Amino acid sequence: MTGESLDSTDRNAGADDTEDELAWETLYGETAYMCPGFDIQRERVRLPDGTETDFDYLSESESVVVVPFTPDGEVVLIEEWRQAVKRVNRGFPAGGVEATDADDLATTARRELEEETGYEAETVEHLTTVEPANGIADAVFHYFVAEGCEPTGEQDLDHNESIRVTTADFDELREAVRDDEMRDGRTALGVLYYAAFGDL
Repeated sequence: MTGESLDSTDRNAGADDTEDELAWETLYGETAYMCPGFDIQRERVRLPDGTETDFDYLSESESVVVVPFTPDGEVVLIEEWRQAVKRVNRGFPAGGVEATDADDLATTARRELEEETGYEAETVEHLTTVEPANGIADAVFHYFVAEGCEPTGEQDLDHNESIRVTTADFDELREAVRDDEMRDGRTALGVLYYAAFGDL
């Protein structure tokens, strides 16, 4: 793990491939639809063979995902209603990065952990950064490991969040991923990445 901060150079590493022969040329773009949480962008593009076509994608702010451990090694989780799939989802605390957060994502991770769970972390370190669905969205997830988490803060939920806080053993979470019982992809990736590389 690489420490508390993650600067913009790291976040955008390898992001500019506009000179690659596979690159599409963006001719113009517009916001086709706006709603709380995300927009749908429509762009007119020219493909490498010269064909012009439209491409739509979901655009949202970058997010932090927190893998939080209590002093005795339990993992702090949230159980939250997910309307799109009509069920309660078990997963890691997470939240969007605001414009003022971009240069201090570790602080963002601390804030989102406290707001969603009421837990505060002793230490926070960057784990990895991924683009979870870059064929259809510009979403970016910055994963952080929070250690020494204690319920000493104050939960501060958004008006449309229905959240229950719980804890679990990390090995139980890894088994849930293995047994196809962890349906939340964001959390499943965090569990597997930490299991493989969290002690590096």
